[in-house]
Amino acid sequence: MKFKHTFHVFVDNFSVTYKQLLYRLVISLIAAGLYAAVVVPMVKGLTGSAEYLSLTEGIKSFFKNLVEGRPSELGGNTEQIKTAFKGLLEFIAGKTSNIALGVLGILLVQFIKKFFDGIGNYTTAAVINDKMALRAQSPFSVTLIHNLKPAALYSLIYVPINLVYSIICYAGMFYIIFVLMSFLFLPLRIFLYIVFMVVAVSFKMVFTTDWLPAIIRGKSGQRNAFVYTFKRKGKQTLNVLSNYIVLVLLIFSLNVAAVLCTFGAGALLTIPSSYVILVCFEFVNYYDREELKYFIDKKTIIKPEKEKPLTREEFFRGDSD
Repeated sequence: MKFKHTFHVFVDNFSVTYKQLLYRLVISLIAAGLYAAVVVPMVKGLTGSAEYLSLTEGIKSFFKNLVEGRPSELGGNTEQIKTAFKGLLEFIAGKTSNIALGVLGILLVQFIKKFFDGIGNYTTAAVINDKMALRAQSPFSVTLIHNLKPAALYSLIYVPINLVYSIICYAGMFYIIFVLMSFLFLPLRIFLYIVFMVVAVSFKMVFTTDWLPAIIRGKSGQRNAFVYTFKRKGKQTLNVLSNYIVLVLLIFSLNVAAVLCTFGAGALLTIPSSYVILVCFEFVNYYDREELKYFIDKKTIIKPEKEKPLTREEFFRGDSD
């Protein structure tokens, strides 16, 4: 039923997809400018060096002499390429401090981009929650400004955790599968790596799925919401994990198909839709877990078999919807 309700909530909130798209396009354009500011000077410093120019000239001469049938000249070209390549490596070795600063700059830009992406996800979650709980049509920009402080705090906590988790899982498994298990056929190694990626992403989502709903719908603080998302019984954990595996596989397949079949144009819609449908599942799962009623469309309210009674604090806080 979670899948069915998630799909209905997603369709009911489909307009949020376009707002997510616009928001992410703006953030991506700004990030692209920052990336260029870091990368372009590094590339120009490399391509403008005498060693690089000598290497490219040697390669051009080698292929020219090869095509024109002058084998006697190839030996000199080969020697020039070897000398220039060695000199280029020495040039790069002498610029390690600049390269290190450039890598740090790229990582910083990536962190900033993910930070603002997290704020966008928080805003999307708040808009969807308003629709599920109250049938309220909350404007994306107004919701963004209104929730800027808790959204920034959430993103500031979530992004580093997600980054560390991703590096450990993906880099570690890449080393295991493509280095330690190099005796396997390459297609099999690629298959195993993709399977691991799906499981790793799904496993992470299981233990963060209630974080945003607990803050936005449950009115919890960041610390209490973080603790709450890990408090789940065994059967519920397996159920949520299986749902996420299917969702991640569907999202991965749709995005790949959109890129291949539409030359990337379809990804403009499928990528923001991916985030929206994941947020929809998070809130459907939370509402079901907390036994709260919610709208899945204009005329349909999902009610638990036994509604959870409100406390005095919840009643006066306005959670009686």
